[in-house]
Amino acid sequence: QVQLVESGGGLVQPGGSLRLSCAVSGRSLEYYAIGWFRQAPGKEREGVSCISRTERITYYADSLKGRFTISRDNAKNTVYLQMNSLKPEDTAVYYCAIGIFCSNLGDYWGQGTQVTVSS
Repeated sequence: QVQLVESGGGLVQPGGSLRLSCAVSGRSLEYYAIGWFRQAPGKEREGVSCISRTERITYYADSLKGRFTISRDNAKNTVYLQMNSLKPEDTAVYYCAIGIFCSNLGDYWGQGTQVTVSS
């Protein structure tokens, strides 16, 4: 059984940082691309970032470039999302998902972790 478990969310002040983790079990992460999505209340889910199997390709939503960094540790079967200079508009539930390529993530999803940016 494949499971993705996100952690690291919480309440942070504007300008602060958080690091999200997504731990994968039941599959070896080395064979998958893995990425992050987010969904704010009343809004559609949007892609945040993705990293390919070989780490040669990383993708970031235009609004997040320079603030968010994705990384992966295949030995730990875990992907991370370092989020800096957080803004209130970054408030959302963040989900991780895996797939063969960044273009087709969604084979499996995590349950999400809440990130709230507020003073």
